[in-house]
Amino acid sequence: MPNLLDPIRRHADTHPDAVAIRGDSNDSGAFAAWTYHQLRSTSINYAAALAAAGIGAGDRILLAAPSVPEFVVAYMGIQAAGAVVVPVNTMSTRHEIEYVLADAGCSLVIAWHTLGTAASSAAAAQGIPVWTLRPGADTGPAVATVRDRDPDDTAAILYTSGTTGRPKGAQLTVSNLLSAGEIGAECSRASHEDRTGTGLPLFHVFGQASVMMTTFTAGGSLSLLSRFDARAMMAMLRRDRFTVMVGVPTMWNAMLHTAGDADPADFAQLRIAVSGGASLPGPVAREFEARFGCTILEGYGLTETTALATFTDIDRGGKIGYVGCPTPATRVEVRDEAGRPCPPATIGEVFVKGATVMKGYWNRPAETAGVLSGDGWFRTGDLAETDADGDLRIVDRVKDLIIRGGYNVYPSEVEEALYAHPDIVEAAVLGIPDDYYGEEVAAVIVRRPQSTLDTAAVSAWARERLSAYKVPRVIRLVDALPKGSTGKILKRAIDLRTLTGTTSDDSRSTP
Repeated sequence: MPNLLDPIRRHADTHPDAVAIRGDSNDSGAFAAWTYHQLRSTSINYAAALAAAGIGAGDRILLAAPSVPEFVVAYMGIQAAGAVVVPVNTMSTRHEIEYVLADAGCSLVIAWHTLGTAASSAAAAQGIPVWTLRPGADTGPAVATVRDRDPDDTAAILYTSGTTGRPKGAQLTVSNLLSAGEIGAECSRASHEDRTGTGLPLFHVFGQASVMMTTFTAGGSLSLLSRFDARAMMAMLRRDRFTVMVGVPTMWNAMLHTAGDADPADFAQLRIAVSGGASLPGPVAREFEARFGCTILEGYGLTETTALATFTDIDRGGKIGYVGCPTPATRVEVRDEAGRPCPPATIGEVFVKGATVMKGYWNRPAETAGVLSGDGWFRTGDLAETDADGDLRIVDRVKDLIIRGGYNVYPSEVEEALYAHPDIVEAAVLGIPDDYYGEEVAAVIVRRPQSTLDTAAVSAWARERLSAYKVPRVIRLVDALPKGSTGKILKRAIDLRTLTGTTSDDSRSTP
């Protein structure tokens, strides 16, 4: 019977002294670099401590920690004990954590020692014990048996971002996460010689499934940056000589614009650079490749598909704007409103079926039934099309589609045109209410430092490249865009009221 600790145990037997994890500083724990033997023994000790505290099979444990080696120890210790890990964003407020504690019915909270009081205060309010996770994650010597799990047992509950209504907990099973590791390793051709680095948070499905599980399945080493910073990422790249680097578009963009001393030699040892979490703008991909001589390959997935659905074929290389074909053990279909498969070059909604599709939402049968059919197909809510090769191009979220005067406007297409401007660093396009057209196209833009770009110039640029109905009629220039834990731009955090009014930074025009 399987357990998520199995890949670590396997490599601890065959290559006990091989490095499993490196942190971003030498004071983060007992080991500057954790070997597979050390990771296995410390994780099992952690499981023994949990069992001694009365934690049993199926108990839910909330874990709040940054991307440090000790996160992995606690995560795998929870798995070895047969419990369910409920990771949360380290920036979560007390109110947000209280909601997750109550919704998931957690029995214990584990929080990293440098975090604030949000987790402990939320736990105290509900009478739930709190453990402090410290460097080394040492619980003392103990003997424990790694609990066998059923493949369909829930291993983790990951709460979605809650763009509509309250957040829902996606139940990822033991099989989902082990399959994610195996599929990720196959797609990336990972081996025990790989040195993978990331600034992604492990509490997010991308870092947890696509990066952590893939690395441990292959037996390579994983370098963790506890908080992303472009210069720190470059320093870690040089120190650990990454063969694989994984990030989201804003990370690649930040490295382009702030890591000024980087050059192609820093990337010479990279086999593969993987981007996901959001569409990678073509101008960013092209500039990154030209600057560093490194091609970024894209993948696509959601929390509910354990981060995996498609990936770019390594042999064929990437196509700008496309996220590849279905991953092994996965089927992907683009369907029209009647549920029929769409021919190539026709936009429809993406459906996914396979080994990584979630079990369902925790205690949400109605919401589960709304997205997960009886035969295992998951309705993603994403709009996309395929090309003649079967590669997928994500167009936008169904909910993000702007309908202006009866015309469909896909924000990603407008953003692509804006990103091509040399003075535009970041852009977010969204729809705002309009009495005449129903919705109007708005753009919120971050300029390159010292740029004199104004809203009139942005509008002129867009008009040269886009049909009239796609051109943003409301343009706002800002210093920064709101971002989530992975660095993904959060459009839902943009206050629409600031776009429907008139300010000195807004440009409003009519067709």
